[in-house]
Amino acid sequence: MAKKKVALGLDIGGTTTTYGFVDAQGEILFEAQMQTRSKEHVTAYLPRLYKALDAAFAQVAEQAECIGIGIGAPNANYFRGTVENPPNLNWGGVVNLSELVYNQYQLPVAITNDANAAALGELKFGAARGMKNFILITLGTGLGSGIVVNGELVYGHSGFAGEMGHLIVNSNGRICGDGRRGCLEAYVSVTGIRRTVSKLLADSLAPSELRNVGQDDLSGERIAQAALNGDKIALEAFEYTGRILGQKLADTVLITSPEAVILFGGLANSKDLIFEPTLRHLERNLFGPFRGTVKLMISELQEKNAAVLGAAGLIWHEMEKKAVD
Repeated sequence: MAKKKVALGLDIGGTTTTYGFVDAQGEILFEAQMQTRSKEHVTAYLPRLYKALDAAFAQVAEQAECIGIGIGAPNANYFRGTVENPPNLNWGGVVNLSELVYNQYQLPVAITNDANAAALGELKFGAARGMKNFILITLGTGLGSGIVVNGELVYGHSGFAGEMGHLIVNSNGRICGDGRRGCLEAYVSVTGIRRTVSKLLADSLAPSELRNVGQDDLSGERIAQAALNGDKIALEAFEYTGRILGQKLADTVLITSPEAVILFGGLANSKDLIFEPTLRHLERNLFGPFRGTVKLMISELQEKNAAVLGAAGLIWHEMEKKAVD
């Protein structure tokens, strides 16, 4: 019996490294995770990673053949195969991770950042199947994005294109994690909506169930529940967040004309609370010919292991391109 062809999807986060084998239909045959240990240098991390992956390969050896390895990682450069000065990893400088992993396993390797990988996962296995032009927005601690045009991710000249989280909303606005002021992710993310709630509470005497919630407990889920309970401050926070996201999406639509914008991540779980104001302000701010042309959708990978599916989707996409060539 012929072995099933699978891709190894590897997602490297600041806390956890997740990996698994995924077939061409998006079925995960095996998945596991290990601690990344963000303070550890890459020379200590890689031997631990290889040991974990060797065990994973052994698990599927009898039933599956691996066609390649896709990697999602912070500050990953698709063109160069490198991870460059990742803010949440103590790897230092530029690490040619693709070359190192290729030398270990002698399999094709492709690498990109986690939001781009998520977009390819959506293209291959999720809500964007059959689409050629769409934007994937990840709404977690920060805001990530992957922009697909004519069926391909937009990487630009440097390999780092498509960073919508660092579009400027207000040049004199909130400090962002990158040190600049007014970045989109400082407003539109779980962190951003928490900051919005804190400011609204400080600027208003309106009663709110969120007044007695400590900052550490002020989660996106807590804010969403308060909004569903009719809390004025929480509802205003979602309206404000959706307005800013809708306005910036309207700018981006002018450039790429996507069929859809797909939302993924913790804040997307609030569904209509974020979807309704975002779509309303998107349509309100769109240049006339684009009105009514863009769908706002939720990811179909939201309840799945999106990190593994995204990284695997990257290498499946690369292998399919080579087959066409």
